[in-house]
Amino acid sequence: MDFVSRRNWFFLLSLIIMIASAVSLMAPNGLKAGLEFTGGSSITLDFADSVSQEALRSQLGELGHADAVIQNAGAGSYFIRTRTLEEAVGNQLSERESIIAALEAAFNTDVEVPDFFSVSPSIATETVRNAFFIVVIAALAILLYMTWAFRRVPSPFRYGVSAIVALIHDVLVVMGIFSLCGRYFELEVNAMFIAGILTIIGYSVHDTIVVFDRVRENLIRGIGSNLGATINISIQDTIVRSLNTSLTLLFTILALMIFGGSTILDFLVVLLIGIIVGTYSSIWIASQILLVWENGDLGRMLRRPFSFRGN
Repeated sequence: MDFVSRRNWFFLLSLIIMIASAVSLMAPNGLKAGLEFTGGSSITLDFADSVSQEALRSQLGELGHADAVIQNAGAGSYFIRTRTLEEAVGNQLSERESIIAALEAAFNTDVEVPDFFSVSPSIATETVRNAFFIVVIAALAILLYMTWAFRRVPSPFRYGVSAIVALIHDVLVVMGIFSLCGRYFELEVNAMFIAGILTIIGYSVHDTIVVFDRVRENLIRGIGSNLGATINISIQDTIVRSLNTSLTLLFTILALMIFGGSTILDFLVVLLIGIIVGTYSSIWIASQILLVWENGDLGRMLRRPFSFRGN
Protein backbone atom coordinates (compact mmCIF):
# COMPACT_ATOMS: atom_id res chain seq x y z
CA MET A 1 0.00 0.00 0.00
CA ASP A 2 1.27 3.46 -0.93
CA PHE A 3 0.79 5.61 2.17
CA VAL A 4 2.79 8.56 0.86
CA SER A 5 0.88 9.36 -2.34
CA ARG A 6 -2.42 9.65 -0.43
CA ARG A 7 -1.12 12.03 2.21
CA ASN A 8 -3.01 15.08 0.93
CA TRP A 9 -6.33 13.37 1.48
CA PHE A 10 -5.39 12.51 5.04
CA PHE A 11 -4.14 16.06 5.61
CA LEU A 12 -7.58 17.24 4.44
CA LEU A 13 -9.35 14.75 6.71
CA SER A 14 -7.28 15.87 9.70
CA LEU A 15 -7.89 19.54 8.89
CA ILE A 16 -11.66 18.99 8.79
CA ILE A 17 -11.62 17.07 12.08
CA MET A 18 -9.40 19.69 13.76
CA ILE A 19 -11.67 22.53 12.64
CA ALA A 20 -14.73 20.64 13.91
CA SER A 21 -12.91 19.98 17.20
CA ALA A 22 -11.97 23.65 17.57
CA VAL A 23 -15.57 24.72 16.91
CA SER A 24 -16.83 22.23 19.49
CA LEU A 25 -14.32 23.47 22.07
CA MET A 26 -15.17 27.14 21.46
CA ALA A 27 -18.93 26.56 21.59
CA PRO A 28 -20.77 27.30 24.85
CA ASN A 29 -20.11 24.53 27.38
CA GLY A 30 -17.53 23.06 25.02
CA LEU A 31 -15.62 21.34 27.80
CA LYS A 32 -17.40 20.85 31.09
CA ALA A 33 -14.84 21.71 33.76
CA GLY A 34 -14.76 19.36 36.73
CA LEU A 35 -14.36 20.01 40.40
CA GLU A 36 -10.56 20.30 40.28
CA PHE A 37 -10.78 23.20 37.80
CA THR A 38 -13.79 25.14 39.05
CA GLY A 39 -13.85 24.50 42.78
CA GLY A 40 -16.75 22.84 44.54
CA SER A 41 -17.64 19.82 46.64
CA SER A 42 -17.60 16.10 45.96
CA ILE A 43 -19.72 13.72 48.00
CA THR A 44 -20.37 9.99 47.77
CA LEU A 45 -23.75 8.79 49.00
CA ASP A 46 -24.62 5.18 49.87
CA PHE A 47 -28.37 4.57 50.17
CA ALA A 48 -29.59 1.64 52.28
CA ASP A 49 -32.53 1.16 49.88
CA SER A 50 -32.63 1.50 46.12
CA VAL A 51 -32.96 5.07 44.83
CA SER A 52 -33.09 5.92 41.12
CA GLN A 53 -30.72 8.49 39.66
CA GLU A 54 -33.65 10.47 38.24
CA ALA A 55 -35.35 10.67 41.64
CA LEU A 56 -32.09 11.74 43.27
CA ARG A 57 -31.54 14.43 40.63
CA SER A 58 -35.07 15.74 41.13
CA GLN A 59 -34.65 15.90 44.90
CA LEU A 60 -31.28 17.66 44.65
CA GLY A 61 -32.90 20.17 42.30
CA GLU A 62 -35.49 20.96 44.95
CA LEU A 63 -32.64 21.51 47.41
CA GLY A 64 -31.01 24.09 45.12
CA HIS A 65 -28.50 21.81 43.38
CA ALA A 66 -30.09 21.33 39.97
CA ASP A 67 -26.67 21.65 38.27
CA ALA A 68 -25.10 18.84 40.32
CA VAL A 69 -23.27 16.13 38.38
CA ILE A 70 -24.43 12.66 39.44
CA GLN A 71 -22.65 9.42 38.56
CA ASN A 72 -23.80 5.93 39.48
CA ALA A 73 -21.01 4.33 41.53
CA GLY A 74 -22.65 0.94 42.10
CA ALA A 75 -25.75 -0.53 43.70
CA GLY A 76 -27.35 2.22 45.77
CA SER A 77 -24.22 4.40 45.59
CA TYR A 78 -23.83 7.75 43.83
CA PHE A 79 -20.89 10.07 43.25
CA ILE A 80 -22.05 13.72 43.27
CA ARG A 81 -20.19 16.91 42.35
CA THR A 82 -21.74 20.28 43.09
CA ARG A 83 -20.88 23.84 44.08
CA THR A 84 -18.98 24.31 47.32
CA LEU A 85 -21.15 23.25 50.25
CA GLU A 86 -21.16 25.64 53.19
CA GLU A 87 -19.75 24.55 56.53
CA ALA A 88 -21.74 24.68 59.77
CA VAL A 89 -22.09 28.07 61.47
CA GLY A 90 -22.81 28.04 65.20
CA ASN A 91 -25.44 25.46 66.08
CA GLN A 92 -26.75 25.22 62.53
CA LEU A 93 -26.24 22.13 60.39
CA SER A 94 -23.71 22.28 57.59
CA GLU A 95 -25.13 22.30 54.07
CA ARG A 96 -23.92 18.73 53.59
CA GLU A 97 -25.74 17.57 56.73
CA SER A 98 -28.88 19.40 55.63
CA ILE A 99 -28.81 17.65 52.25
CA ILE A 100 -28.35 14.22 53.84
CA ALA A 101 -31.20 14.83 56.28
CA ALA A 102 -33.48 15.98 53.46
CA LEU A 103 -32.63 12.95 51.32
CA GLU A 104 -33.22 10.54 54.20
CA ALA A 105 -36.61 12.13 54.80
CA ALA A 106 -37.54 12.20 51.10
CA PHE A 107 -36.61 8.58 50.38
CA ASN A 108 -37.31 7.17 53.85
CA THR A 109 -33.95 5.40 54.00
CA ASP A 110 -30.58 5.74 55.68
CA VAL A 111 -27.78 7.53 53.81
CA GLU A 112 -24.08 6.96 54.49
CA VAL A 113 -21.32 9.34 53.36
CA PRO A 114 -18.10 7.35 52.83
CA ASP A 115 -16.30 10.22 51.11
CA PHE A 116 -16.55 14.01 51.04
CA PHE A 117 -14.15 16.81 50.12
CA SER A 118 -14.18 20.36 48.79
CA VAL A 119 -11.81 22.26 46.48
CA SER A 120 -11.48 26.02 46.81
CA PRO A 121 -11.39 28.26 43.68
CA SER A 122 -7.76 29.24 44.42
CA ILE A 123 -6.66 25.59 44.36
CA ALA A 124 -8.62 25.08 41.14
CA THR A 125 -6.75 27.98 39.49
CA GLU A 126 -3.43 26.50 40.56
CA THR A 127 -4.48 23.13 39.12
CA VAL A 128 -5.16 24.70 35.71
CA ARG A 129 -1.78 26.42 35.72
CA ASN A 130 0.08 23.27 36.76
CA ALA A 131 -1.68 21.17 34.11
CA PHE A 132 -0.67 23.66 31.40
CA PHE A 133 2.97 23.70 32.51
CA ILE A 134 3.09 19.90 32.67
CA VAL A 135 1.96 19.60 29.04
CA VAL A 136 4.40 22.29 27.84
CA ILE A 137 7.34 20.74 29.70
CA ALA A 138 6.44 17.29 28.34
CA ALA A 139 6.37 18.64 24.77
CA LEU A 140 9.75 20.36 25.15
CA ALA A 141 11.29 17.23 26.67
CA ILE A 142 9.98 15.15 23.76
CA LEU A 143 11.40 17.63 21.23
CA LEU A 144 14.84 17.62 22.86
CA TYR A 145 14.92 13.83 23.20
CA MET A 146 13.95 13.20 19.57
CA THR A 147 16.47 15.75 18.30
CA TRP A 148 19.17 13.89 20.22
CA ALA A 149 17.92 10.38 19.37
CA PHE A 150 17.87 11.07 15.61
CA ARG A 151 21.17 12.94 15.48
CA ARG A 152 22.61 10.41 13.00
CA VAL A 153 20.21 11.46 10.23
CA PRO A 154 19.99 14.84 8.45
CA SER A 155 17.83 17.50 10.15
CA PRO A 156 17.07 15.57 13.37
CA PHE A 157 15.23 18.62 14.73
CA ARG A 158 12.55 18.12 12.08
CA TYR A 159 11.76 14.67 13.43
CA GLY A 160 11.04 16.18 16.83
CA VAL A 161 8.94 19.03 15.44
CA SER A 162 6.95 16.63 13.24
CA ALA A 163 6.21 14.49 16.29
CA ILE A 164 5.08 17.57 18.26
CA VAL A 165 2.79 18.69 15.42
CA ALA A 166 1.21 15.22 15.38
CA LEU A 167 0.93 15.44 19.16
CA ILE A 168 -0.90 18.78 18.99
CA HIS A 169 -3.19 17.24 16.37
CA ASP A 170 -3.94 14.31 18.68
CA VAL A 171 -4.62 16.43 21.76
CA LEU A 172 -6.89 18.85 19.88
CA VAL A 173 -8.90 16.05 18.26
CA VAL A 174 -9.20 14.12 21.54
CA MET A 175 -10.40 17.23 23.37
CA GLY A 176 -12.86 18.05 20.58
CA ILE A 177 -14.39 14.57 20.49
CA PHE A 178 -14.42 14.47 24.30
CA SER A 179 -16.33 17.76 24.38
CA LEU A 180 -18.90 16.33 21.95
CA CYS A 181 -19.29 13.22 24.11
CA GLY A 182 -19.64 15.45 27.17
CA ARG A 183 -22.77 17.02 25.69
CA TYR A 184 -24.56 13.67 25.76
CA PHE A 185 -22.82 11.93 28.66
CA GLU A 186 -21.72 13.30 32.02
CA LEU A 187 -18.03 13.66 31.15
CA GLU A 188 -15.90 16.35 32.77
CA VAL A 189 -12.40 17.76 32.53
CA ASN A 190 -10.92 16.57 35.80
CA ALA A 191 -7.76 14.98 37.15
CA MET A 192 -8.62 11.74 35.32
CA PHE A 193 -8.93 13.68 32.06
CA ILE A 194 -5.49 15.25 32.53
CA ALA A 195 -4.01 11.83 33.36
CA GLY A 196 -5.58 10.49 30.18
CA ILE A 197 -4.18 13.33 28.06
CA LEU A 198 -0.68 12.79 29.47
CA THR A 199 -0.98 9.06 28.80
CA ILE A 200 -2.05 9.74 25.21
CA ILE A 201 0.88 12.12 24.76
CA GLY A 202 3.22 9.31 25.75
CA TYR A 203 1.45 6.75 23.57
CA SER A 204 1.28 9.02 20.52
CA VAL A 205 4.96 9.91 20.72
CA HIS A 206 5.92 6.27 21.29
CA ASP A 207 3.98 5.18 18.19
CA THR A 208 5.56 7.98 16.14
CA ILE A 209 9.05 7.08 17.35
CA VAL A 210 8.50 3.47 16.24
CA VAL A 211 7.88 4.67 12.67
CA PHE A 212 10.64 7.28 12.75
CA ASP A 213 13.13 4.79 14.16
CA ARG A 214 12.48 2.46 11.23
CA VAL A 215 12.84 5.43 8.86
CA ARG A 216 16.22 6.18 10.45
CA GLU A 217 17.37 2.57 10.12
CA ASN A 218 16.29 2.36 6.48
CA LEU A 219 17.95 5.69 5.64
CA ILE A 220 21.24 4.53 7.17
CA ARG A 221 21.00 1.23 5.27
CA GLY A 222 20.13 3.05 2.02
CA ILE A 223 16.73 1.38 1.60
CA GLY A 224 14.43 3.31 -0.74
CA SER A 225 15.18 5.41 -3.80
CA ASN A 226 14.20 8.62 -2.00
CA LEU A 227 12.81 9.77 1.36
CA GLY A 228 9.21 9.19 0.28
CA ALA A 229 9.96 5.59 -0.67
CA THR A 230 11.89 5.07 2.57
CA ILE A 231 9.00 6.39 4.67
CA ASN A 232 6.52 4.22 2.78
CA ILE A 233 8.63 1.09 3.34
CA SER A 234 9.09 2.01 7.00
CA ILE A 235 5.34 2.37 7.55
CA GLN A 236 4.75 -0.98 5.86
CA ASP A 237 7.34 -2.53 8.19
CA THR A 238 5.71 -1.17 11.35
CA ILE A 239 1.98 -0.88 10.63
CA VAL A 240 1.08 -4.43 11.68
CA ARG A 241 2.84 -3.99 15.01
CA SER A 242 1.16 -0.61 15.60
CA LEU A 243 -2.31 -1.91 14.76
CA ASN A 244 -1.91 -5.04 16.89
CA THR A 245 -0.75 -2.97 19.87
CA SER A 246 -3.62 -0.51 19.46
CA LEU A 247 -6.26 -3.22 19.10
CA THR A 248 -5.00 -4.98 22.23
CA LEU A 249 -5.25 -1.73 24.19
CA LEU A 250 -8.68 -0.92 22.77
CA PHE A 251 -10.10 -4.31 23.79
CA THR A 252 -8.74 -3.81 27.31
CA ILE A 253 -10.20 -0.30 27.56
CA LEU A 254 -13.60 -1.43 26.27
CA ALA A 255 -13.65 -4.22 28.87
CA LEU A 256 -12.89 -1.69 31.61
CA MET A 257 -15.60 0.66 30.32
CA ILE A 258 -18.16 -2.15 30.40
CA PHE A 259 -17.22 -3.81 33.68
CA GLY A 260 -15.29 -1.07 35.50
CA GLY A 261 -16.56 1.70 37.72
CA SER A 262 -17.80 5.08 36.56
CA THR A 263 -15.12 6.93 38.54
CA ILE A 264 -12.51 6.28 35.83
CA LEU A 265 -14.85 6.68 32.86
CA ASP A 266 -13.41 10.08 31.87
CA PHE A 267 -9.91 8.55 31.81
CA LEU A 268 -11.04 5.57 29.72
CA VAL A 269 -12.90 7.71 27.17
CA VAL A 270 -9.78 9.85 26.65
CA LEU A 271 -7.67 6.71 26.19
CA LEU A 272 -10.17 5.16 23.77
CA ILE A 273 -10.25 8.24 21.54
CA GLY A 274 -6.53 8.96 21.93
CA ILE A 275 -5.29 5.51 20.95
CA ILE A 276 -7.31 5.57 17.73
CA VAL A 277 -6.21 9.12 16.87
CA GLY A 278 -2.59 8.50 17.93
CA THR A 279 -2.29 5.40 15.76
CA TYR A 280 -3.72 7.30 12.81
CA SER A 281 -1.43 10.31 13.26
CA SER A 282 1.76 8.24 13.59
CA ILE A 283 1.10 6.78 10.14
CA TRP A 284 -0.57 9.55 8.16
CA ILE A 285 0.41 12.78 9.89
CA ALA A 286 3.84 12.77 11.59
CA SER A 287 5.78 10.95 8.87
CA GLN A 288 4.02 12.84 6.07
CA ILE A 289 4.79 16.23 7.66
CA LEU A 290 8.43 15.17 7.88
CA LEU A 291 8.37 14.24 4.19
CA VAL A 292 6.89 17.48 2.86
CA TRP A 293 9.25 19.46 5.11
CA GLU A 294 12.32 17.57 3.92
CA ASN A 295 11.20 17.95 0.30
CA GLY A 296 10.83 21.70 0.78
CA ASP A 297 7.09 21.53 0.08
CA LEU A 298 5.84 22.60 3.50
CA GLY A 299 5.48 26.30 2.66
CA ARG A 300 3.89 25.51 -0.68
CA MET A 301 1.49 23.07 0.96
CA LEU A 302 0.37 25.69 3.49
CA ARG A 303 -0.30 28.17 0.69
CA ARG A 304 -1.96 25.73 -1.71
CA PRO A 305 -2.65 22.51 0.17
CA PHE A 306 -3.52 20.30 -2.81
CA SER A 307 -1.67 21.85 -5.73
CA PHE A 308 1.57 19.87 -5.45
CA ARG A 309 2.74 16.30 -5.67
CA GLY A 310 5.82 15.03 -3.88
CA ASN A 311 7.94 11.92 -3.63
